[in-house]
Amino acid sequence: MINDLKVSLFLAIKTLQRGSAGSTILTVIIIAMVFTNMILLPSIITGTIKDFEDKSLDYYFSNVIIEPKGDNDENMFITNTGDLVEELNRVPGVLRASPRYVASVVLKQKGKRLLNSVNAVVPRDEILVSKVKDKMVEGQYLGDNDRGEIIIGKLLAGNRDESEDLIPSLGGVRAGDSITIEFTNGVTKEYRIKGIFSTGLMEVDTMAFITWTDLEEVYGEDIDEASAVYVKAKEGISEKEVKTAILQSGVHEKVKTWREFLGKAYGRVVQSYGIINDMTMIVSLVIAIVVIFIVIMIKTINNRRQIGIMKAIGLKKSIIINNYLFQVMILSILGTILGTVILGLLTGYFSVYPIKFPEGDIVPYIRFTDIIGNGIVLLVSAAVAGYIPAWRIASEDILKAMRG
Repeated sequence: MINDLKVSLFLAIKTLQRGSAGSTILTVIIIAMVFTNMILLPSIITGTIKDFEDKSLDYYFSNVIIEPKGDNDENMFITNTGDLVEELNRVPGVLRASPRYVASVVLKQKGKRLLNSVNAVVPRDEILVSKVKDKMVEGQYLGDNDRGEIIIGKLLAGNRDESEDLIPSLGGVRAGDSITIEFTNGVTKEYRIKGIFSTGLMEVDTMAFITWTDLEEVYGEDIDEASAVYVKAKEGISEKEVKTAILQSGVHEKVKTWREFLGKAYGRVVQSYGIINDMTMIVSLVIAIVVIFIVIMIKTINNRRQIGIMKAIGLKKSIIINNYLFQVMILSILGTILGTVILGLLTGYFSVYPIKFPEGDIVPYIRFTDIIGNGIVLLVSAAVAGYIPAWRIASEDILKAMRG
């Protein structure tokens, strides 16, 4: 058995060496392109998903989200927020908890009126939970004692040319400009834009933040309730561990990990992307199978007489078939290696020049397991595609094969 395989491998190498170099190179390039296509598009989709998740964790919410029960009108806010935050900060695995109070407002600037909301935060807590502070493109982040100052997202700030805006905006305001805010309690107050941030996440770049003390001044009372509390886990601690620890500490509000917070709808979106990935792989495999089948079929037809001679001198049918299978495997391995090199070059290029999407800059996310898995699938598919024509020709009568 081993000797038969050695003979088959020897014949395969010699056949490829003596064959058309152009045909061999073209086949390897086609397989490389198929392999690249199998991984590249899914990696872009995976990169989009990962980019959204990473940015959401860094800028939108955090590892664990605590929401009000919301089972009746009296439970629309988290109460006793101060005590809750202190308790959360003592929970094992929690780095910091940060409350947010979302207030509906009307933003006004030079005749423009936008129905929006502002998020009141405690800056010293928020900077440990959210990385928005690191994404300031103009001005500065909020300080704990700031009053009459606001930071807004780049999309909310907008452009002077409204045709460039993705959403209704404030018409291209900049840090240092003033806007007027109308609150639901009837208070109207002028704010100076202290800074503008750009995270690359649309949901965040349409937001506005003021300090907690500022909102208390607007409402004329201390605020000890919150729309939500965001909890940052310590490095190396999973969200599920933190959630369990929070529940064990006696918190009675809704406690969710960030995946639970995104909900089933997000899960269905990810599944839909997974279907697209599977379809891409199937189409690529079909192309690979067809190409390899045609290449081996042409090879076997052109070598029918040679195959007949090999059978006539006593070579086993299995040796002849394995000869072509080894050729297919060699071509597929070379194509996979070339495809991996191409993927490496493309990944390096996109790392420097990301793909521009409205949601942000996307870099393909390629995992080593994807390369190995797709490589194995491609090799198996190639072996099947090469076996059929090789078996058909090797099964022919010796005299018929020798006549060509």
